[in-house]
Amino acid sequence: MTDVIDGVLHTLFRSDQGGHEQVVLCQDRASGLKAVIALHSTALGPALGGTRFYPYASEEEAVADALNLARGMSYKNAMAGLDHGGGKAVIIGDPDRDKTEKLLLAYGRFVASLGGRYVTACDVGTYVADMDVVARECRWTTGRSPENGGAGDSSVLTAFGVYQGMRACAQHQWGDPSLRDRKVGVAGVGKVGRLLVDHLREEGAEVVVTDVRPDAVQRVLDAHPKGVTAVADTDALIRTEGLDVYAPCALGGALNDETVPVLTAKVVCGAANNQLAHPGVEKDLADRGILYAPDYVVNAGGVIQVADELHGFDFERCKKKAAKIFDTTLAIFARAKDDGIPPAAAADRIAEQRMQEAAARRGW
Repeated sequence: MTDVIDGVLHTLFRSDQGGHEQVVLCQDRASGLKAVIALHSTALGPALGGTRFYPYASEEEAVADALNLARGMSYKNAMAGLDHGGGKAVIIGDPDRDKTEKLLLAYGRFVASLGGRYVTACDVGTYVADMDVVARECRWTTGRSPENGGAGDSSVLTAFGVYQGMRACAQHQWGDPSLRDRKVGVAGVGKVGRLLVDHLREEGAEVVVTDVRPDAVQRVLDAHPKGVTAVADTDALIRTEGLDVYAPCALGGALNDETVPVLTAKVVCGAANNQLAHPGVEKDLADRGILYAPDYVVNAGGVIQVADELHGFDFERCKKKAAKIFDTTLAIFARAKDDGIPPAAAADRIAEQRMQEAAARRGW
């Protein structure tokens, strides 16, 4: 146990992945709630990030995920031009088995106890209906239903933003933003991946999909009887002959020492968070001539939507902001070329500069 605690403290206070302002461990025995709320930075404003409900193998794994996700949200919000810092919460458990109204209300009370330093929303394992419950105990809740004053499902603009990022990749890589007749592989066709397929097919792209849930794949095939095919798993997808774009839209770590060497695609642009399994993968991609669109840049449509909810949601206003992901992605590629670094490092530099300038203005 001492080694575990030392490992967590090292991540928080001494590692490059640390620098978090606050980490809250939450427990409510009556409901069975075990949760971690991590605030990485509030330099730009209140930390904003979703609530993940997931059956982690251990509490230590949950803490590590919360820390990584919170840090990623700081960069995502900075690159999206939002006046929000980065935070994330994880609830430990199987959402299909453990999620109850009592548990969500208890979670809402913990978020409320932070007094607005953290604004929560949906993530993997949580949905609009869940945020409606959380909001009964916490005013700092977004991603609620329209009936309860919210913006509804943020996956709509997340998918739209990824699509805009993919168009920017095509412009940079092939000199034309059109994805017509390009072959795009989408790994994970849940909430966001399914909507991304809709955008791609509307433009005339050829799409190959996979998902661990056969029903999710079948739903996409039923919606698109032409132009969409399925493969057994991600391992088969990344090896698909003639693939132009690979879009990881499931959980993180999709780009690693095993997958990058066998990727057939020349572009990676997807909705999943934390796609790079470890520092250095971005260089491996660059060495292979594979253009990588930083995940936290292109998947920012959802956070743009939930942030707008705090000020009276307007879908068209949000869609215009999400459309700017096209220009932001191109600017990152230009910065990467000028600085001689991979796009992921260029995006980090731009985000860090914005956070540092905000902290300096506040005298931090």
